[in-house]
Amino acid sequence: MKTGKLFRRFILNLVGLAGVFSLHAQNQASAPAPATPALTNAPPPKPKAVWKGSAAVGATVTGGNSQTTLATATADVDRKTDANEWSAGADAAYGQSKTSGQTETTTTANLVHGFTQYNLLFTDRFYGYARVEARHDDVAAIRYRVSLGGGAGYYFIKNTNTDLSLEVGPGYVWQKQGADTSDFATLRVGEKFHQALSDRARLWESAEWLPQVDKFDNYYVNGELGIEADMSKDKKLSLRSYVTDSFNKEPAAGKKRNDVTWVTAIAYKF
Repeated sequence: MKTGKLFRRFILNLVGLAGVFSLHAQNQASAPAPATPALTNAPPPKPKAVWKGSAAVGATVTGGNSQTTLATATADVDRKTDANEWSAGADAAYGQSKTSGQTETTTTANLVHGFTQYNLLFTDRFYGYARVEARHDDVAAIRYRVSLGGGAGYYFIKNTNTDLSLEVGPGYVWQKQGADTSDFATLRVGEKFHQALSDRARLWESAEWLPQVDKFDNYYVNGELGIEADMSKDKKLSLRSYVTDSFNKEPAAGKKRNDVTWVTAIAYKF
């Protein structure tokens, strides 16, 4: 009897343990698998947009039969984001010359020029712009010339090494040439091009045409072509050479239509 009772109790305990293990296995099967870290291919965050700029100075001095001096200074800044672009620049030049045997010195250059432009990007390539520009040139008898305009622009090429854009829009000019003061509406067609020649050298070019709306025979054409090469490993110091051309179809009385300047300067980037 005692042996039979012990056997039955053993069987009952075994059945109970089997039930416990069976229930535990069912719970494990129905439990959700532990979460594993998701693998993503998200690009790293873009660096914060900052202002970048440069300042350059150049000088030319000659002696002998003629004594000439020409000093130039330029400065520019820009900031680009996915939503907008800011750019601004200023330049100045002053020069004198005197021929051997003469006592009087002639001023050959005395000008100041500056601009500011804002681009609002509608897409990666298409944008709207607003621009203000001012110029003073004693030699050309331009007491002041201020132009204000806006319009649309488009990047035909836009990548790390190259960009080419075209801008078109209306504008307005206020100026005083010699003793004459005038103001009129204009159309502006502008083009800009930048090309990296290598990791340490680059080329740029720009041109704009501004005709008077009600008198297309009166217009301005401004252009610039330049090249720059880095002189230091950190690319802070560079040597640049550029030529600018300013054409005025109706200049002040006794003045020529075309003014060309060729500058070689040392620039510092910040």
